[in-house]
Formats: sequence, C-alpha cells, structure tokens
Amino acid sequence: MTKPTEILLSEPKIETPRESIADLVRKMIVLVGEDPEREGLRRTPERYEKALKFLTSGYSQNLDHVLNGATFSVHYDEMVVVKDIEFFSLCEHHLLPFFGKAHVAYLPSKRVLGLSKIARLVNMYARRLQIQERMTSQIADAISEKISPEGVGVIIEARHLCMQMRGVEKQCGQAVTSAMLGSFRHNKQTRDEFLSLVRSKKS
Repeated sequence: MTKPTEILLSEPKIETPRESIADLVRKMIVLVGEDPEREGLRRTPERYEKALKFLTSGYSQNLDHVLNGATFSVHYDEMVVVKDIEFFSLCEHHLLPFFGKAHVAYLPSKRVLGLSKIARLVNMYARRLQIQERMTSQIADAISEKISPEGVGVIIEARHLCMQMRGVEKQCGQAVTSAMLGSFRHNKQTRDEFLSLVRSKKS
C-alpha cells in the first residue's frame, strides 16, 4: 500500500524587527566608553535619530515634488540670481556638518523658476550625505533639466567641520566650488557678470 504523499508546509516566516537608528546610536555610545542610561544621554539616541532623519530628508524628495509646477513661461532674457542661500549638509566621509552659502544664477530661455523654489532645490540636495562638489553640480544640472535655460551658474562657499574639528584642524579654511553650464561656461562676459553680482555687498 502506497503511503499518501506528504505535503511539507514551510514554517511561517517571522520577520526579525530591524534595529532603529536609535538602537545603533545606543550601541555607539557604549563603544565610545559612555553609559547610555545616564541622565544626560538617556534620550540622546532618539534625539539623534530625529535630527538625522531631518538632515537627510532630501532622500525622500524629488525634483518634481520640490518645484511643484512652479515654472512659468515668461519673456525675460536677463540674468536671474539668487545669492546667499544658507544651507547645512553632512559630509559623507565623516558624517560631520559642512555649511555655508549657495549662489545660483541662470539665463532664461523661455521659462523661469519661482524664486523660492531655487532655495528649496538647494535644501533638497543639501539634506543628504554629500560632498560639496557633487551638490554644486546637482543644483546646476537640475535647473538645466527643468527649464532648459541659456546657461546656469552655481557657486557654493562652505566650511567643513571635518577639516576644522579634526585632521588638519584649520579654523578659517573655506571651500569654494562652482558649476558653469551653457553661456556661463562659454561666455566670459556672462560669467563675469555673475561673479560680480555674487561678490557685491549691500551698501
């Protein structure tokens, strides 16, 4: 007599709860020689998780969401400049802050951006693990992609705590990066006008 075929049912999968950022920070506090249960540190892991999620919130945004349709058909062919846009970011090499100002300009072709959207664009790319050089190019490329201007110029001036607090420990060092596309790259007069406007101070 043949035995009935046995049907082997696989064990139900039990998902192991993933460790939170706060859990990992608690372990890190122990590894540096501290007690995560002492009063001053008891809520630090949760605070750090909340802060880190805010500082990397750019990952949950995209270009269309940030611009939200704020591109407009306008007959305007003079340079548009938004300068001194303050930003804070995290260096991807040491997870330490770098911060400073971004200066953004473009020469419209057929469309312009809402001015506040330029600042939001800077924030979107700043609120990620970054290097200054890539962030500079990302801002310029995004504007070029969305409104196809005659040219785009971006300059970022920043101080890096990974250089000031550790390593070379130079307090006054500042990094300056630029991305020049289209007429900003190929036309010296356009580029010089942008640089002049960025350097000008209020009287």
